Amino acid sequence: MSWYKRVKEGITTLTSEKKSVPDGLWHKCSRCKKTFLAEDHNKNGYVCLECNYHDKIGSHEYFEILFGADFTELFENIMPSDPLKFTDTKDYATRLKDSQDKSGMTDAMRVALGNLSDDMQLVVACMDFGFIGGSMGSVVGEKISRAIDYSRENRIPLLIISKSGGARMMEAAFSLMQMAKTSAKLALLGKAGIPYVSLLTDPTTGGVTASFAMLGDVNIAEPEALIGFAGPRVIRETIGKDLPKGFQSSEFVLEHGFLDFIVNRNELRGKLNELLHHMMKTPFVKTEA
Repeated sequence: MSWYKRVKEGITTLTSEKKSVPDGLWHKCSRCKKTFLAEDHNKNGYVCLECNYHDKIGSHEYFEILFGADFTELFENIMPSDPLKFTDTKDYATRLKDSQDKSGMTDAMRVALGNLSDDMQLVVACMDFGFIGGSMGSVVGEKISRAIDYSRENRIPLLIISKSGGARMMEAAFSLMQMAKTSAKLALLGKAGIPYVSLLTDPTTGGVTASFAMLGDVNIAEPEALIGFAGPRVIRETIGKDLPKGFQSSEFVLEHGFLDFIVNRNELRGKLNELLHHMMKTPFVKTEA
């Protein structure tokens, strides 16, 4: 009965001897459902090789896309607090601790310094949606402010990558104050003649859109990103009208003049390098990726 047990030499191996496929080897696109090697998907900037769908990624992935493995994180020691002793379904202090344990981050913003090319440094302040929806609290505003100061003092261009549900309600007015604080700091950066590029990713909404995200010398976005202040449902109910198709997508926002261009994530490093050389009025030599 060896044919039944499938152990005859040359037919197959025992089930117990079969090797399982390692976890994380394959990536399945959540839109087109095509499957690719995870390594190829990651090398393509976490963008689908078939339909160009941009997966949501965190700050560490953006730092690696822009700088490779060679970057320095700044202002890591800034920690959030609970000045209002906010309590809803869960007190704010507990929610902060849970989010820190789950994400491995201190808050929804990280800042890094690295090299886009041999002759172009860049300061990047990147939001993380995985930390309380990328909401903007005091730490987010403070890290952006310090990133701006660092850029101004060292004359290094600044990139802010926005991915946020808006202001953090648990910090109330403390959160809303970050809109004015970051906007004022960016005005100082502009007076110093240091370029600031704002990259809007999916989603960029609320008080973030109403402040630093739309104040770039150049405002750019990833394809199909949701960009707006209030959500579509709120707007529809307020004006009592149906919204246009694709409303609040980066393509719609670009068409109506609020963006300078849309860039694929896998082309971001090269596009930024070329753009910043022009803005800094320094020679640019295009190199092969």
